[in-house]
Amino acid sequence: MPIKNLLIANRGEIAIRIARAASAAEIQTHAVYSEDDAGSDHIRKSDHRHGLTGTGPSAYLDVKQIIRIAQDAGCEAIHPGYGFLSENAGFARACESAGLVFVGPDPAVLESFGDKSASRKLATQCDVPVLPGTDHAVSLDEARKFLRALGPNASMMIKAVAGGGGRGIRPVSDEAELDAAYERCSSEAMQAFGSGEVYVEQLFPMARHVEVQVAGDGSGSVIHLWERECSLQRNRQKLVEVAPAPALSPELRQKLLDSALRMAAAVKLRSLATFEFLVEQAADDQSRFAFIEANARLQVEHTVTEEVTGIDLVGVQLGIASGRTLKELGLVPGEVPLPRGIALQLRVNAETMTADGMIRPAGSGTLQA
Repeated sequence: MPIKNLLIANRGEIAIRIARAASAAEIQTHAVYSEDDAGSDHIRKSDHRHGLTGTGPSAYLDVKQIIRIAQDAGCEAIHPGYGFLSENAGFARACESAGLVFVGPDPAVLESFGDKSASRKLATQCDVPVLPGTDHAVSLDEARKFLRALGPNASMMIKAVAGGGGRGIRPVSDEAELDAAYERCSSEAMQAFGSGEVYVEQLFPMARHVEVQVAGDGSGSVIHLWERECSLQRNRQKLVEVAPAPALSPELRQKLLDSALRMAAAVKLRSLATFEFLVEQAADDQSRFAFIEANARLQVEHTVTEEVTGIDLVGVQLGIASGRTLKELGLVPGEVPLPRGIALQLRVNAETMTADGMIRPAGSGTLQA
């Protein structure tokens, strides 16, 4: 179904980015804004604007209100951007029930990739390497048994099952640290994702963090748009993104691309997703890698991929949401343009110090180069 009117269920830079792509596709855009965002720039960049009842993030998380506005405005589709409702399977289903197109993956895919343990199972089924770990939420006692089983001098990561964005994750190298780390991860996960469940996996030391951008049209046809590297981080928050990933051997790069494509094809991905890997490249052909998670949405760092490929990823999302195939969008497997040059994204991360002296992420901005 062609999209003529699009509601953008987000704010700030990403709302402006979506409005620009929609305008290029001759789609009318509808911005929403909370009571305390009435002066925000994203309102002026859209064709129509609608006020939300409420303030702060909670206003943008009000599913019923957002869907009602979209219906009243005659919109055919909603683009969630990133953050907020972008990976909320319940919101995607509510859009479908209301006769609205959710610009993103199907609800079942959002659920599969939103559960990190389920993602690990999918990777194993697709013959994609994963780190030794659990495929289910663990208790503190189970986490302790796992750490002991790794043997002396080994370390593990505790991760939120519903996690992402560096929240609800802690390394543990000494059993004496385990109780506090487990409690902190579970607490962070509950605050950030509404679930305190965590799982554990072996720590992969000195690894690079490489992610593969994938697009699919829902038919099982998928295509990669090369990779990015985000190894420079603070408190497990990305600081620098570079595309393409430097100094990857052609063989290792191809293995990463193929792994991402197998997983995307297995779920018949519709729209965009990013598949993230830890990579350890060795000179003696003993390189190894492991899948860690998939993000079934547009990423903050999508712009560096756009710079080196010349492909408008938001435009691709809108085209797929309108029912067009990858081939109709000019994206043919085996004919992806080679990356041109190098693109960098630098983030400025805001941080908050808690009462116990810990530092937690509180948001980020980006600079393009």
